[in-house]
Amino acid sequence: MFARTLTSLAIALALPAAAQAAAAGADFPSRPIRLLVPNGPGSAVDTLTRIVTNSLGPVLGQQIVIDNRAGAGGIVGMEIAKAANADGYTLITATTAASTIARLLQKKPTFHPLNDYDYVGQFAVTLNVLVVYPKLPVKSVKELIAYAKSGKKPFNMASAGIGSQSHLSGAYFIQQTGIESLHVPYKGGGPSSGSVAAGESQWTLIPAPAAMGHIGAGRLRPLAHTLPKPTALLPNIPPIADTIPGFDYTGWMGFFVPKGTPKSIAAKVQAAVVKTMAMPDVKSGMTRQATEIVVLGPEAFRKVVGESMVKNEKLVKSLGLTAN
Repeated sequence: MFARTLTSLAIALALPAAAQAAAAGADFPSRPIRLLVPNGPGSAVDTLTRIVTNSLGPVLGQQIVIDNRAGAGGIVGMEIAKAANADGYTLITATTAASTIARLLQKKPTFHPLNDYDYVGQFAVTLNVLVVYPKLPVKSVKELIAYAKSGKKPFNMASAGIGSQSHLSGAYFIQQTGIESLHVPYKGGGPSSGSVAAGESQWTLIPAPAAMGHIGAGRLRPLAHTLPKPTALLPNIPPIADTIPGFDYTGWMGFFVPKGTPKSIAAKVQAAVVKTMAMPDVKSGMTRQATEIVVLGPEAFRKVVGESMVKNEKLVKSLGLTAN
């Protein structure tokens, strides 16, 4: 009798919470939404996020406020998102670098991408572009390798920071080609691509959105990209795999929410993302940034992240990168 009373009491106490969650989902969103970007302004992640949110906000019927929280390869932003209120009013742009690579370079990881967040879904796949300082006397991957092996200095590789996608893809390129190059980490994709445009660094393998503006203006010379095959996104730029068979390195982007966010809210955001990514303005914007639209739901996206964790852990170990 006593046990039955306790059970009835527990059910009674749970009902208001469930009702409140349902009400929150029905009213969502009733105020602006904060979107954490674990990268600085001008980075590839920032650029693509803004292309999406310019249309996603109107679809949801609320303003989306970008909150750039760069630092430690994305760790700062991921930690803030982990600790945020799970009420649907905080989203985070999740990326290969910030969500899976950066934590591999921590001695004691402070977050886990599969355990510490709930998933909205994926919206893009990002390729990297191998670019050089325009005055560097090289116009192909083969010529870049020959230049590197000639021993001419300086020969610096810029990246968006330790643990960034450009860091890992560049280190992978060095490993696969057997060249030597000094790694110069910057605080974000904007400064790193700018350093190559200014001649402070000689090359970088950077996500396409951080490079396309410079390429179009002639400030960077593109040599190749990291997809395994030619792509219509970059019709006049060959894959690195044409020179280094099997070379393949891409990233992904999507949205996470803090753990415990009501599923009805996450589902509402995902439905809005699906609608947004089908809009002509968004499609053309992503194409201009040489980025492929790939829309996946929460479970499929979770699988992508899990596979990415395994792949990048092997890569980090093979490259001999050490934890901070």
